[in-house]
Amino acid sequence: MTTATPPESALNLSSAEVLNRDCFCRTLNKDRLRAQLEADPSLQGLTDKLLQTRSNLFSSNVVFVSKKVQSHIESVVEAIERVATLPGYQAQALSRALPIAQPAWGPRGACMGYDFHLSHQGPQLIEINTNAGGLLLNAALARAQEVCCKELGDAFVTGARQSGLPQAIFDMFAAEWQLQRGDQPWRSVLIVDSAPKAQYLAPEFELFRQLFAQHGLQAHIADPAELVWQGGQLLYQNTWVDMVYNRLTDFYLEEPAHQALRQAYEAGAVVLTPHPNRHALLADKRNLIALSNDTLLTALGASTADRKLLAASVPTTRLVTQERADELWAQRRQLFFKPVAGYGAKAAYRGDKLTRRVWGEILQGDFVAQTLVPPAERMIEVDGVLTDLKFDIRAFTYGGRVQLLAARIYSGQTTNFRTPGGGFAPVIVVSDEETR
Repeated sequence: MTTATPPESALNLSSAEVLNRDCFCRTLNKDRLRAQLEADPSLQGLTDKLLQTRSNLFSSNVVFVSKKVQSHIESVVEAIERVATLPGYQAQALSRALPIAQPAWGPRGACMGYDFHLSHQGPQLIEINTNAGGLLLNAALARAQEVCCKELGDAFVTGARQSGLPQAIFDMFAAEWQLQRGDQPWRSVLIVDSAPKAQYLAPEFELFRQLFAQHGLQAHIADPAELVWQGGQLLYQNTWVDMVYNRLTDFYLEEPAHQALRQAYEAGAVVLTPHPNRHALLADKRNLIALSNDTLLTALGASTADRKLLAASVPTTRLVTQERADELWAQRRQLFFKPVAGYGAKAAYRGDKLTRRVWGEILQGDFVAQTLVPPAERMIEVDGVLTDLKFDIRAFTYGGRVQLLAARIYSGQTTNFRTPGGGFAPVIVVSDEETR
């Protein structure tokens, strides 16, 4: 039997690209996922609830990346967080932020997320998030995979290899506490979001609550409207709150329902993580303007090595203004438009899909225009049909170090959890020689 010679373009693909194109194996073991998600009796039934009510939260497939891509992503994260410590960078970032963002109190910000698209030029940073959801869910998902073939056995994330991640996640919060409170006793933590039971990632709140409780802390989930600022203390159900794990998308705590939390944070009476200062320094989309501007980075004092890396890794980003309206409209097919304080791809638009009506709304709002970097694709089998879906890579980080890489598989303009066959997917790192 003869073997067909692949087209020349296929021969030039890295092994990760070949696997994303040609490996259709379903690797998710649902029994293993159940064991990971329901390690504590209080979480019994969580897996079935997730699979029934959020059927597109988890993909049954994995995404492959090369070791070179993994290393590049790690280097970009480290470079950005170095740049973010420069006095000049901080001054320009904080100058446009509200007063609540000025104090930092010490914590670095737990559960940061750096989102990348993969291109032929290497990983391209699309945005940075201070309230990145999915870390514990993806930690469980990574440990619930079955090796699809023996040749890739060493590349798959094994339970043994990832068994220390939950402890590292708890240690991250413990470090946040110590950075602000030193050796003072840590007794309680509150996981806060608006209408938390209604949130799409609400099951993850339960996983965090259980993780904190395992380490002897009083842990609860609450809406910020349930908090009380009284006598210099932040109270929940008449109990003093030591730390708040912040999942709010009101990044500067401006809403009336967040007043008690805002007052406690401004007074330094609670350890809040992530916090407004971190959002202002990293997650505000206007920071992408500086991070993609070599001239400005030079003036701010960034090193030559960091500038070279960011020039190759952060797509050029510009502020949308009335003065640039004609120029940006003419270039719109090569641009992606995002609100400066946006999250979860809300009100984000590909330029080639814009109508004049939406363009008028963009001009009236606070938006940036980023050079369009199309997402990479993953071929998977959906209901027996081979389907090309898009994916991005999220690096979950703390203190400039990557803790976990995860992918989000989707169709459409932006990431979502509505795509059959899509959802969160583990990232499997392979060498470029795996399939040659």
